Amino acid sequence: MRIAVIGAGAIGCLYGGRLARAGHDVHFLMRRDLEAVRQRGLTITSCDGDFHLDNVQAYGDPAEIGPVDLVLCALKATAIDDAEALIRPCLGPETRLLTMMNGFNIEPHFARWFPPERILAGLAFVCCNRGEPGVIHHLDHGRVMFGHCLDDVEQARQIAQLFAEADFDTQVAASLLEARWIKLMWNIPFSTLAVSAGSVTTREILADEVLSELARTLIRETGQAANADGCRVDIDAMVDKMMTDTATMGAYKPSMLVDYRNRSPVEVEAILGEPLRRAEALGVPVPCMRMQYGLVRFLDRLNRGLVTPG
Repeated sequence: MRIAVIGAGAIGCLYGGRLARAGHDVHFLMRRDLEAVRQRGLTITSCDGDFHLDNVQAYGDPAEIGPVDLVLCALKATAIDDAEALIRPCLGPETRLLTMMNGFNIEPHFARWFPPERILAGLAFVCCNRGEPGVIHHLDHGRVMFGHCLDDVEQARQIAQLFAEADFDTQVAASLLEARWIKLMWNIPFSTLAVSAGSVTTREILADEVLSELARTLIRETGQAANADGCRVDIDAMVDKMMTDTATMGAYKPSMLVDYRNRSPVEVEAILGEPLRRAEALGVPVPCMRMQYGLVRFLDRLNRGLVTPG
């Protein structure tokens, strides 16, 4: 399969790199790592086994890639408004689009530009970060939950099979909306607390009695919003699962924390703002989620010099 990876950061390079290793014709749109990858290839250090790709097809302009069978969009949600222009040169009459992005209301956003029947989502439950240019560190996990914008399960199964053949653990969601809410049941507590608690890792959150209880409360609020939105989530079971899974990650830095430490924009609207607005529209009280949204939005602006301290 001919594949374009739009947004070749940690997620795009890990999943695109494994697809290339499995024999697919993968083309990477890169910025920061472009020259390094052209010169030295792409290195993935992984809990599943390290590997290196020589002669990586890396580009600075999507027009150089041209039409493909599948676009894997792994942009930051903060760059979602750039996505249409970056993706469109890679579209052919049958091209399918797979979003691998954090947050809520991602696929409806893309459906404003592209046919919804060709839009899928891959929700990655993975610990990975960028290293030096051309190096990605895959620390743990890697499972991907696949769904379809219109809940076409057969299309989701086809893409899941593609990733399974690249040795990823895959699942297919009957409801993409429910899968998005479940992913938020990790991202809302742990990604946002890592910033608002003072630039800390998941280990510090779990070790502190108050922070760990706040994480549980945020998981519960997110689950309550999901169920009000037509999902059927076992909230108590998900609290246990999210806390237990996070304990296996050690001192993990969520991508929101990495962006915050780099003074880059954080995905506060996609991860907090959008689900908060949906919860409140449904009449679900989510006071801790609202508090986190206010804190993280302010800290992001302060961190990037958009607020002048008195």
